[in-house]
Amino acid sequence: MASPSASRRVTGGGSYIASWLVKLLLTRGYAVNATVRDPGDPKNAHLGRLDGAAGNLRLFKADMLDPDALATAVAGCEGVFHVASPVPSVKAVDPESEVLAPAVKGTLNILQACSANNVQKVVVVSSTSAVHFNPNWPQGKPKDESCWSDRDLCLKNKFLIIRRIRLILTLFGWLDWYMAAKTLAEEKALEYAEKNGLNVVTVCPCLVLGPLLQPAVSASNEFFIYVIKGGPTIMNNLLWHVVNVRDVADALLLVYEKAESSGRYLCAPDRVSTKDLLNILKKTHPNYNCVNCDNDSDLKSIITRITSEKLKNLGWKPRTIEETLSDSIEYYEKAGLLQDVEGCPCRLPHPFHLAIDK
Repeated sequence: MASPSASRRVTGGGSYIASWLVKLLLTRGYAVNATVRDPGDPKNAHLGRLDGAAGNLRLFKADMLDPDALATAVAGCEGVFHVASPVPSVKAVDPESEVLAPAVKGTLNILQACSANNVQKVVVVSSTSAVHFNPNWPQGKPKDESCWSDRDLCLKNKFLIIRRIRLILTLFGWLDWYMAAKTLAEEKALEYAEKNGLNVVTVCPCLVLGPLLQPAVSASNEFFIYVIKGGPTIMNNLLWHVVNVRDVADALLLVYEKAESSGRYLCAPDRVSTKDLLNILKKTHPNYNCVNCDNDSDLKSIITRITSEKLKNLGWKPRTIEETLSDSIEYYEKAGLLQDVEGCPCRLPHPFHLAIDK
């Protein structure tokens, strides 16, 4: 791999995962070019305050659907981390243009720009949403990198009947589009890489928690805050795969720096049921009135466990789930995110509506 002084590009630089990746790259001595929608927007100001940013960080204005802007942003970079992807916390009005197009077309645009500029390696951030929903996967077998979500199922089938039990799980429209978009974007990225000789590696994180660097709270952390503060709705006993945001950044840099890395990597080190999650919180933070769980709705089997052995075999050493939960709560407390604010009710982000008992 080339020297750290050469520039590395990070798309969606002001977002949750990307901000921690930029911080890590700067810490390792890399020069970083980060794309954002508006470099002057206050929501991106935190990037300029990172250690090393003054001399090694440049912000570029670029839209993932603007090929010319991306070509300019990628020029001169040896490596690119494609992190940008829409994850709105409310239901999209036009999911095809708000979710699918930016994810799929944006990914292809950045890959084409990388090919044109002879970029040595590209790391694309996908999601375990591109893994989970495969009804043909053998029951009880941990899902690995060979497992792909059925994007047609995500879009066309509004109901799933799981394991012959009378459970009909409604897939809300936004969630259908998000899963399909992440699946299709990752498939297209690897397909493009094979056809065009571009070195592309994908990483699929699960539910990402941990401290935030950016001012806006991510949907995943909004969900955990809802759990801690005790939102009004009862949650189903689902199985959650959890990863620390700093471990995601470590994984992205690891697969970039390791010459032998290839294909997909699942980034989902820990799993916990809603019931067990609440038990952990009651023991470690008994002062919070956490959300209630419907113990009769044991739906853990809906989400088969995922293995991250391939990533661990590359040298990845993630934090424990207990540390991730504690890190998250410590940050929320310092930021005042667990305080009740008049006129701002505790709200469950739209992507997590499947977690509640309806």
